[in-house]
Parts: sequence; structure tokens; C-alpha cells
Amino acid sequence: MLAGCVAPGAQVWASRSKATPAGAAQRFSSLQPRRGQLCVVARSAGAGGSGVLDRPGTAPGQDRRRETRRRRPPSYRVLLHNDNYNRREYVVQVLLKVVDGTTVDDAVNIMQEAHMNGLAMVTQCSQDKAEQYCENLRLNGLISTIEPAGGGGSSGGPEAS
Repeated sequence: MLAGCVAPGAQVWASRSKATPAGAAQRFSSLQPRRGQLCVVARSAGAGGSGVLDRPGTAPGQDRRRETRRRRPPSYRVLLHNDNYNRREYVVQVLLKVVDGTTVDDAVNIMQEAHMNGLAMVTQCSQDKAEQYCENLRLNGLISTIEPAGGGGSSGGPEAS
């Protein structure tokens, strides 16, 4: 087997037949890698075979066996329920403390919506984060639940009829 580096576009002879130019094997094996050169491995002809250049079946970094797409984890909604026990200011303070990235305006709007409608969406996130937020809201005395954030399925609500 011969190995070495050649300039792009150069010819490589990998056969021991008489068609190979004299001294090509010695010149090929004595080449040193240089910047901008293509490194190849050539096999000499075996019994009944011809010389073959070993090339990768795919481009480097690609796997053609199976192409998969990364799926996002399903989203969940964290819901805040209205209660008659906690003061509005306290609810805003708990939302600011528990839910990452919540501004004062966001917390006031969530509290107002829960007070007026009986239910407000606090945030939509991955299941583990939603469970963490829900648990922390409950530990602070608020009523909170989570639900899958998807429009599909038969939930028995007005969309299903």
C-alpha cells in the first residue's frame, strides 16, 4: 500500500502494471504533506483486482445512514388560579420571585387576569421547568396547575365540539 499527499488535480498511479510510469511509486511515497495538498491512500493491485483510491463515502461530518431532526420537548403552560386568600401585592411578589424573567408589569398583568377571569397563564415552557414553577408557586401559597400547550386532541373543551 502506498500513502502520501499530492496536489489537487495530480494523477495517482496505484497499479504495479507496466502502464505505471517508472519511479512513480518512489516519487509518490516520498512526497511530504504541504498546505493545500490532498492526502490519499492508494492500494496496489491484488490478485485480479485493480488499483483503488480509498475515499470516504460521505463528506466529512455527514452521516447519511439516517437523517434525524431534533424535536423540541413538548411545551406546558403554567396556570395561576384566583383565590380569595392572598393579597394582590403578595401574588405579584411571588411571581417575581419564582418565575425567571418576569417583569413587574408582567406579574401585575398575570395577577389582574387571574383576578378578573379566575385563571391566567403565567408562562409556557418545558415540562420539568413548568413543574418546578408550579411547585414553587404552591409552596408560596398560590393555586397553580400545569397543562400541555397544544391545540390538538380531544380535551372536551369548546374546540372539541
